[in-house]
Amino acid sequence: MTDMLIRGGRVIDGTGSAAYDADVRIAGDRIVEIGSGLQPAAGEEVFDAAGCYVTPGFIESHTHYDATMWWQPDLDPLPGNGATTVILGNCGFTAAPLSKDKAAQLEMIKIFSFFEDIPLKPFLEHVPWDWETWSEYRQSMARNIKVPANYSAFVGHIALRLAAMGVEAWERAATPQEIARMAELLEDALAAGALGMSDNLHDHDGDDRAIPTLIADDAEFEALFAVMERYPGTTYQCIIDTFMRKTGPASLERLGRLTKGRGIRMQIAGAVPTLEFQKDILPALTETLTRLKAEGADIWPGYAHVSPTSTLSLIKSLIFAQSNDYIWHEVVLAETHEEKARLLADPDWRARARESWDTKAWPHSPMNNPQDLYLLDSENGAGPVGGTLKEFAESRGLHRSDAMAQWIIENGTRSTVHMAPFPKDEELTLKLMMDPKSVGNISDAGAHLQMLCGGGENILLFTKYVKDGLLSLEQAIHIKTGKLANFFGLHETGEIKEGRRADVVVFDLSEIRYRAMEKAYDVPDGEGGTTWRFTRQAAPMRLTLVNGVKTFADGAYTGNKPGEYLAPTAAPVETRQLEEAAE
Repeated sequence: MTDMLIRGGRVIDGTGSAAYDADVRIAGDRIVEIGSGLQPAAGEEVFDAAGCYVTPGFIESHTHYDATMWWQPDLDPLPGNGATTVILGNCGFTAAPLSKDKAAQLEMIKIFSFFEDIPLKPFLEHVPWDWETWSEYRQSMARNIKVPANYSAFVGHIALRLAAMGVEAWERAATPQEIARMAELLEDALAAGALGMSDNLHDHDGDDRAIPTLIADDAEFEALFAVMERYPGTTYQCIIDTFMRKTGPASLERLGRLTKGRGIRMQIAGAVPTLEFQKDILPALTETLTRLKAEGADIWPGYAHVSPTSTLSLIKSLIFAQSNDYIWHEVVLAETHEEKARLLADPDWRARARESWDTKAWPHSPMNNPQDLYLLDSENGAGPVGGTLKEFAESRGLHRSDAMAQWIIENGTRSTVHMAPFPKDEELTLKLMMDPKSVGNISDAGAHLQMLCGGGENILLFTKYVKDGLLSLEQAIHIKTGKLANFFGLHETGEIKEGRRADVVVFDLSEIRYRAMEKAYDVPDGEGGTTWRFTRQAAPMRLTLVNGVKTFADGAYTGNKPGEYLAPTAAPVETRQLEEAAE
């Protein structure tokens, strides 16, 4: 940690206010002075920010580094993209609490591995699993890992259910005793500084089983919400299904009913879906959301400004199962590449695969849009590379499923097929960005390693929305910093303000680029070797500081890991007044 004077920059403070010229002085882990013409003190490093913006560090509001940070503690490429805080424990998937039963523990790990596309064996090799309660998990993180960003985490409803019920969490409603145990475990987590409870009313697994939280009855939810009422600074975060079975409208209605009058702040991913294929349920969601807000519900829609993409990989991918195609998912589950190739060539399997794509897969899935599937990543270079699956199928006179199987056989089972981004309603996306009660900058970083969901994607907020004049830079910074910090109750960060944590980035906007996709062979495979993930090089920032420590400088990651756990706190009076005025 070095005391520093950042001189000559243009400050954007994270509140949405206009930029202004100022110097920023940092002592230890805090911002201590902001003003013009500040003079260096003895022993103080001077950082020349001429031509640059000086802003709060960016908050990655929806990540799944809960697992990967144990074996990839550099969080690449977050430091070079200005991220100084990551939010963990989303979608109901969390590493704690844990059941005492080993089978239930493994089930929780397998759930996380499947739904977040993360190899299973590194979970077992690199994570100590030396906790049962969430409070013990927080203590283990402090003891065992160091990362270059601050972090904060939810406790997941799925983990609560498995800890209280064991593997029967998949099968039935909870008993009153089991519900009481869940409430006790939730109380432990919130008292220990969890952001709140995250939930999942969306997913089915690779065997088409509803995720355990979809089985929870109203009594279970009411007991958990009663605990949350006692912690008014916390958040209930939930992902509802607007993507597959499209049960989102019914889920939103249910959550509104169960939380009515409780004063619980809710972040609902999918409350306002922005993709074109989701438009059929948008009117019902909009009507319900408007009515619930009028009745006093504190609902903040969560959204991503980066359109989802799908990479069809046979190594580790949930995309087939979540497209309702469980036949191709058999190839993903095959343990060896020889077995994968054998299945792809088998006439009986091919017949079942054709039928699955024709009659089971969702209409908007990659399987039914071969014109948007690109043959970009060949293992051996056999090709053709660059065209679409539709073009390849037509050139060979094959069904689109047979065509993809044949292309992969010829190019190698480690090859991947890439879907173009889903068409998105940009007008609605911008409306959400400008809504004072919305949660943006969602990325899924740390998960879906072979689908490129991660840090670096959110640079599009600058390279697209600001560059194209859709947002001012001040608005974009607010979306990534102060707005999120205030929502999550992380009131020590998120703004350039005296007394705040020295989570600061300095960048020249003209240097920021959305870098090309590339493979990084740095993911442990649990067999003593590595496999790959897709990533992008840093934007880059000129400087990233976390708690006053450089994590990115001189064009490179510094190796420093000053991140700390951030617990939510009550909003300062002035922040509450600003929020009330915005409403």
